[in-house]
Amino acid sequence: MKVSELARAAGVTAETVRHYVREGLLEPRRHPDNGYQLFERGDLERLRFIHRARNLGFGVAEIREILAHADQGDSPCPMVRDLLASRLPEIRARIEELQALAARMEQALETWAEMPDGTPDGHSLCRLIESFPEPLRDNLHENQARDTERGDARRAPTGTTSREETP
Repeated sequence: MKVSELARAAGVTAETVRHYVREGLLEPRRHPDNGYQLFERGDLERLRFIHRARNLGFGVAEIREILAHADQGDSPCPMVRDLLASRLPEIRARIEELQALAARMEQALETWAEMPDGTPDGHSLCRLIESFPEPLRDNLHENQARDTERGDARRAPTGTTSREETP
């Protein structure tokens, strides 16, 4: 199978397949005449596994480690259980943070509904944002430190959005 055929069979984009090849999660062979990347049926199953793991919240590095265990004939299941067990409290904490953010946003919209728009005057850029109280900085810094320590570049600071690794 070529890249596009594998992608179609797995229900992902060709760019997703290329991304996983670049990350070393898929290892196609090369066609001797034209250099096309060629994939086997086992690569389709591997890609489906990768996609399922991503949907469970595993990062590329974690999936690489899981696949390495499996490729060596070792069961990665104990490691997978441990990873999810350690991640779940973090996810629950993140949900609480997002619920608090949603509440702050709702409060801001209610407060701002009656406020007139202002014009930037050199001292003020947007009175709506400037009139809103600052969140406690300790929580933000604690979360950023935890994410940095874990090597999780996927998570954006509270109040911003981020798209996890491309595919």
